[in-house]
Amino acid sequence: MSAKHLGCRAVIAMPTVTPAIKVNSVKRLGADVVLVGENFDETKAYAVDRGLKDGMVFIPPFDHPLIIAGQGTCGMEILRQCTKTVDAIFIPVGGGGLIAGIASYVKRLRPDIKIIGVEPVGANALFVSLRDNVKAVLDKVDTFADGVAVKTMGIETLRICRELVDSVILVDTDEICVAIKDIFEDTRSITEPSGALAVAGAKKWLEQNEHKGKRVIAITSGANMNFDKLRTVADRSGSSEKEEAMLTSTIKEKKGEFLRFMDVLGKAGLSRSPGGRSITEFRYRYNEEFSYKTGDAKVFYSVETVSRTDTELLVNELNEAGLQTIDLTKNDLARAHVRFLSGGGSMKPNERFFKVDFPERPGALRRFLEAISDRYNISLFHYRSTGQLVGGVFLGISQLTESGSIAFQAKVAELGWACVDMTDNEAISMM
Repeated sequence: MSAKHLGCRAVIAMPTVTPAIKVNSVKRLGADVVLVGENFDETKAYAVDRGLKDGMVFIPPFDHPLIIAGQGTCGMEILRQCTKTVDAIFIPVGGGGLIAGIASYVKRLRPDIKIIGVEPVGANALFVSLRDNVKAVLDKVDTFADGVAVKTMGIETLRICRELVDSVILVDTDEICVAIKDIFEDTRSITEPSGALAVAGAKKWLEQNEHKGKRVIAITSGANMNFDKLRTVADRSGSSEKEEAMLTSTIKEKKGEFLRFMDVLGKAGLSRSPGGRSITEFRYRYNEEFSYKTGDAKVFYSVETVSRTDTELLVNELNEAGLQTIDLTKNDLARAHVRFLSGGGSMKPNERFFKVDFPERPGALRRFLEAISDRYNISLFHYRSTGQLVGGVFLGISQLTESGSIAFQAKVAELGWACVDMTDNEAISMM
């Protein structure tokens, strides 16, 4: 937009995994868009080199005094528009330009207002940098909130944050999804994950007793949401203040046991949920081998609870009633893959399970299969697009020793992708 106003050419470099909605929006403004690199660092290197070769000015996304000053005008708007007392401002943090700019302006005029950064648990460069008093460089970055998915802070932004930022709060994917839903229900606006980050952090901060009654501001900084990603948000957002608890219980494999299970579940925690509990998902499949060995069956289900505490109390009450129950609500493997595979059959001899993360772009899945399919006996495979920058494959490989597992992970590492052995994950028992 600035280049169009000035009548000069603009070339915008973006990672290849950038959401299409963001790419198309930039193109509509008249810029030349170049998709290059699988992450921010690779894209930045290209942009710097392109600027030198073509004699163009490289404009960094955050680590420059003028960029920081420009983003600081958000702080100016806040102080001009808010006539009532403000106790804290919550700001999403990626490279740090936005929080450094707002902090510079606000702390000069209103040093009593707390400046609080919010980062995803898996992209916490500022949190680690302040905690360890270093310029942290993360080995791996969670890209669910792609707008803040950077491995390290800028030099200038970190310098300012060390001096002016009061604290940093970390939130997980579920908390971000709930914040997206809260914003939608309140304003009918749909933000992207990084846009809802500050709201998630503000909610978490305000839930602490000493902060009740405080007046805070949260910066909602982006709406580049891919439609496909809304499915993931819906799956993980529950019902705002409520929680969709994902549980697995062991029951006896005999007639009438389902009805007994429902009776026990209906009575557990009735005082906390007087209207009864709503089951949102239920999966069961007869497993002859498991039933023959134990006389038991496993059921996989989701149920609405009024809070995280209610979920924990419910699990305790179900166990006390004789239903061996495991809480998988915060188990990412269960939420992304196992919930769609539960009851699929017994494990195969020497079967091991892996989760592979790869860039969500055309050809990536085929490239993975070409690298491994004819070398290993694949016994299970699950992939489901979620509209994120990083895709996830969950697979089982039979007749694989522990040393073979190490060799398989090394093979995937040659592609530059993350591969983790998930065989010991508690959600595996549900398959």
